[in-house]
Amino acid sequence: MFINGKFSSGYASESIPVINPATEEILSQSPRGTTQDALAAVEAARQSLPGWKNTPASKRAAYLHQVAASIRDHHEELVRLLTQEEGKPIPENDEELWWSEETFDYYAELGRHDRGQVIPPGAPGQFNFVLKEPWGVVACIVPWNYPILLMAWKVAPALAAGNTVVIKPSELTPLTTLKLAEVAFDHLPAGVVNVLTGFGPDVGEPLVTHPDVNMVAFTGSLATGQRIASLAAPQMKKLHLELGGKDPMVIAPDVELSTAASGLAYAALINTGQVCTSTERVYVHESIYSQFTEELAEVVSRLRLGNGLDEGTDIGPMIRAKFRDKVISQVEQSVQAGARLVWGGRIPPEFERGYFMQPTILVDVNHQMRVMQEETFGPVIPLMPYRDFDEAVRLANDCQYGLGASLMTQDARLVKRFYEGVQAGTIWINDPLTDNFAGPFGGMKMSGLGRELGQEGLDEFRQVKHVHWDIEGGLKEYWYPYG
Repeated sequence: MFINGKFSSGYASESIPVINPATEEILSQSPRGTTQDALAAVEAARQSLPGWKNTPASKRAAYLHQVAASIRDHHEELVRLLTQEEGKPIPENDEELWWSEETFDYYAELGRHDRGQVIPPGAPGQFNFVLKEPWGVVACIVPWNYPILLMAWKVAPALAAGNTVVIKPSELTPLTTLKLAEVAFDHLPAGVVNVLTGFGPDVGEPLVTHPDVNMVAFTGSLATGQRIASLAAPQMKKLHLELGGKDPMVIAPDVELSTAASGLAYAALINTGQVCTSTERVYVHESIYSQFTEELAEVVSRLRLGNGLDEGTDIGPMIRAKFRDKVISQVEQSVQAGARLVWGGRIPPEFERGYFMQPTILVDVNHQMRVMQEETFGPVIPLMPYRDFDEAVRLANDCQYGLGASLMTQDARLVKRFYEGVQAGTIWINDPLTDNFAGPFGGMKMSGLGRELGQEGLDEFRQVKHVHWDIEGGLKEYWYPYG
């Protein structure tokens, strides 16, 4: 682990094997951190907070630019390591590292842009201004599917705002984060960034409940987010929660079929469908439903499964067998309830090892099926026809989640009805799952609290203080005694 600028196993007496999901081989071991390790990491972050908070914003920016430069210097090594422990194909992890590098550069500049604003006073002789200050120590709890990108989306704005952090990576994918501590965070003042490995009950919950942790930033499942919220509530901590998704895509009747099918395949199957914003519900206009299904099957049938390190691999393995089992269970339940399997749906027999699953297309689904209500987080594309656009919008909103939503059309009137009517934090038109550094990302409804990226992403890590200053002083006519 990386605590107070040094690597050690801390108080851990056990280790956790890190497994390559493509081969099931053990890559390495990480320490199974303890409550004592969590306390040490928080104390290091607390001790370093005053110095980091008072570091000039321009100097903090220079530190963050150096983080980005160091990641670039080790880009290929980090991409390979990330592919080994997480499974995505090399092109997808190459993109993840690029986005992470650019995120640190983006917040380096944004963090020195402002610290608040001057507002009009209520009377002559008064001065009113608003300060944006860091929360303090931030616990950044990061999932396994994008362990570096989703870490960067938290850590970069947190540091730019003047906070110190304790990163808790997933126990499934800690190695690349630890490597970043070695090559990219090592130049920061000791204690500003700490990396704590282990399981949630052992180290995650002690971070959430620690009185010196002022904010918790978490990406993961709804159930874990609810657990964090219940633990943090007694201390009224600041929470930033990006939780589950069940993103819809609506295919309008005017689309070019092959283009729309390719876009859907990408949106549903990137990272083997293990993305919080994966398209997991598809509504196709009834006039093109059959033709579109055929076109989609043609696109999906050409995709190549394999080890993410192999050139030409389109789809890698799922992260673990238990996650694959859940996805297969959803598919089987849907077929038993009347859905029809068009493509895939099985463990590919050609792979003797690894947690692979065929990309899957289901038709004739309905909203009583688990595959249309529960988060799937796997390579499944369920399609359902709709009659008119009002029905499509209603179906898109018929879900407890509201993270993202996509529309394929060239009809501007439908676009306006879609982005005004659909309850989701991000709306994509003809270009699903594309992010923008300046565009806020987050969910509505049960998909969480707060936003990442953009100015909003920086402000999540700053609390607001209003200063009212009467420069002239003196007695006020509205003080006692009345009358």
